[in-house]
Amino acid sequence: MNGFRIFSIARNDGLWKIAESMMNRRAAIALALGTGVGAIQGCRREEKLSATKEDQKMAPPKQEREGQNLVPVKVDPSLEIRTIAGLRPFRSPGFLVKREERNGKILIHNYGHGGGGMTLSWGSSELAARLAGDISGKECAVVGGGVMGLSTARLLQLRGAKVTLYSKALPPHTTSNVAGAQWWPFSVFDDHRRTPEFGAQYVEAANISYRYFQGLVGPKWGVRWLPNYYLSDDAPVNGWIAGPGGVLHDLQVGFHDFGPGEHVFPAAYARRFHTMMIEPATYLAELLGEIQEAGGRIVVRDFAAGEEVLGLPEGIIFNCTGLGAGALFGDTELVPIKGQLSFLIPQPAVDYNLLTSLTYMFPRSDGILLGGSYEKGKWDTVPDEAIRRQILGSHQRLFDGMREIQRSLRPS
Repeated sequence: MNGFRIFSIARNDGLWKIAESMMNRRAAIALALGTGVGAIQGCRREEKLSATKEDQKMAPPKQEREGQNLVPVKVDPSLEIRTIAGLRPFRSPGFLVKREERNGKILIHNYGHGGGGMTLSWGSSELAARLAGDISGKECAVVGGGVMGLSTARLLQLRGAKVTLYSKALPPHTTSNVAGAQWWPFSVFDDHRRTPEFGAQYVEAANISYRYFQGLVGPKWGVRWLPNYYLSDDAPVNGWIAGPGGVLHDLQVGFHDFGPGEHVFPAAYARRFHTMMIEPATYLAELLGEIQEAGGRIVVRDFAAGEEVLGLPEGIIFNCTGLGAGALFGDTELVPIKGQLSFLIPQPAVDYNLLTSLTYMFPRSDGILLGGSYEKGKWDTVPDEAIRRQILGSHQRLFDGMREIQRSLRPS
């Protein structure tokens, strides 16, 4: 009986005598209570359960992976609401902030920011405004109604200038309105053309803008903080700009690198940091409104040549014409970079940015923005159907993979 020797019980003078008992105390008590073998086995099962619970207490808890609670984007062509294309004004040596004198006028250039126009707008415009010196009470012209022209105009007003804004188009019909508008100075210059002078200009403009945008966070301006995740199959590389040792690393708040098995994204590595997202439709309308409320004059006008710009009545002129500066002032370094975007119906639960070397996703109130094209030297703004399918397909595979990894981590 369960490894114990059989024992005999004899009655002597009304007393029970236990002979040759080899049972443990628990078995004897069980027999005396009349519970028998079942009780012994039950006790053993109880011991086993207790041991299992102790093992569970001692085992390290399962670590939660980064992004485990993020909501994957639902990517489906049926959810697409629009596809657009825009042109970035790119200069290989970097954006131009320069003062010159022509025809008795002070002409200050501020253009060519590539993919960092929205990001660098306040900083680059601040550098341009400084070149004008004391402008309090003076008449200034700003040519160009994109984010750079609007930012420049507003800063000139804050210095006491009387500003007239000349532009062939105003928000929402400008290139700035189709910007992705993640705060990060991306695709601004070619590294092999970077000079020490431009490097200092770039860093100063980025830091000024970074501080300025922080004061605009909130629904009024359409600016908010979000985490960014950059995915890669190889370990992230730290360059001149980003990562430990980079000139803008201090602006990568909450920076952390996650390796294989530490996150839920379908790539080996994920680099995270927090930055600001700007809603162009909200932001540009608010900025234009402030300029008008402060007495800024708006003139809708196109310019065919630089002489027409220099013929304006104002003595100080700011050239913020973006790609238009090439034809107006003969800048042969200025080239377009065509970028195409597809928007899905808004998905408010998505509250993070996700980027790879080929694609990017930004959640905005007007829709989920999906991007991933970079065509240098392309001037047309007609969306390409093949690129549209590529952008949608790449993101669909990406978020399906993320969803599958999250599903595998849930308790069965």
